[in-house]
Amino acid sequence: MDRNDLIYRTYVRILEEELQPAMGCTEPVALAWAAAKVCRTLGGTPERLRVAVSGNLMKNVKSVVVPNTGGLRGIEASVAAGASVGDADAMLEVLSQVREEQHETIRAFLRAVPIRVEKLESPAPLDMELEAAAGTDRAVARITGEHTNLVYLARNDRVLVDRRSEAATARQDGKADRSLLNVADIVDFAQCVALEDVRPLLERQLSYNMAIAEEGLRGEYGAGVGATLMESGGGADRKARAMAAAGSDARMSGCGLPVVIVSGSGNQGITASVPVAVYAREKGYGEERLLRALALSDLLTVHQKAYIGVLSAYCGAVSAGCAAAGAIAWLDGGGYDAVAHTVVNGLAMAAGIVCDGAKASCAGKIAMAVESGLLGYHMYRKGHQFWGGEGIVIRGVDNTIRNVGALAREGMKETDRKIVELMLEGLGSQADAAGC
Repeated sequence: MDRNDLIYRTYVRILEEELQPAMGCTEPVALAWAAAKVCRTLGGTPERLRVAVSGNLMKNVKSVVVPNTGGLRGIEASVAAGASVGDADAMLEVLSQVREEQHETIRAFLRAVPIRVEKLESPAPLDMELEAAAGTDRAVARITGEHTNLVYLARNDRVLVDRRSEAATARQDGKADRSLLNVADIVDFAQCVALEDVRPLLERQLSYNMAIAEEGLRGEYGAGVGATLMESGGGADRKARAMAAAGSDARMSGCGLPVVIVSGSGNQGITASVPVAVYAREKGYGEERLLRALALSDLLTVHQKAYIGVLSAYCGAVSAGCAAAGAIAWLDGGGYDAVAHTVVNGLAMAAGIVCDGAKASCAGKIAMAVESGLLGYHMYRKGHQFWGGEGIVIRGVDNTIRNVGALAREGMKETDRKIVELMLEGLGSQADAAGC
């Protein structure tokens, strides 16, 4: 694959767009950024706030700890943190510079400023509208489709941004074309990419995501899934699962370390990278081969998620876990066939895991996703596979990926509605949602 080739250039751009740093679970952090943005637009401390969010966004904010807030959870806490102490210029690192002494500022804001939460009926799974008001002044911000896709911003009658007509596409202007992704070209790209084109992105991903995985093992986070796995012994496979789970343990519990995300998700960013890094280092593979495997895993994850969408009832860790296992197959010397069979085998076993919001149990789902992917790889090595026509598996890895996407995006809509309904029963108490 030539560096001037359209596919090559597109794949580099996709990695540049996807591998972004974020601190804290992406949905509450996106809410915090929107709050910081709308309050800065208002020009002062608001007297009241209205927050309308889609069901999927509610689901992913309800139970997770918001970083740098002293353990607060929920929509109101996310909004209050962004509005009172957030950095509107820092985007998904909006809370990264919050100091411990500012935690009381957030709590005081929660006590003083009414925050009305509404469910936003929208065809976009990720959609939010925030309105801040003080006296007769008001400011409104709308984010749709992606976590930083600002489609509307206004203060009183002055409209600063208006791209709402484009919101149905759920894409930001000028983004690389994900439809060019396919497994054969992804493998080719990983093998031939000039590392200077992607090295800074991949090295930052390694540094950030391994750091939070190691922190997850050291500290008391969540349900301790990673530590439990690590203590049960085993080789490279178990350590790969344990470290990935530990990263999620820490992230879902509000750890302040940043993560490099993939497909808009920190958990997916961790799952796509940490098992590959752990396996490569346990087996003694060099850094160059590891970086190529990381590029492979990241692009395989994005390829799968492009069909699923940013939020759904389908656990995105499955995509990342199977992608990581495909990259591990490549690390061990496998080519396209090894990668393709590993991904299909893993998806055939794990595609039914549902997403019921961001929380401590995400770490367990990550461990299961990586385990399924690795089992799929070991099946391939033994000459075993799942065949086209068995369930949702169809001949051709890209066709199976499309089937899984259709299952997640269309087939699980009712499941998604029911999950949101079950999770959000009784939501509305500010004290409960904010953890006060």
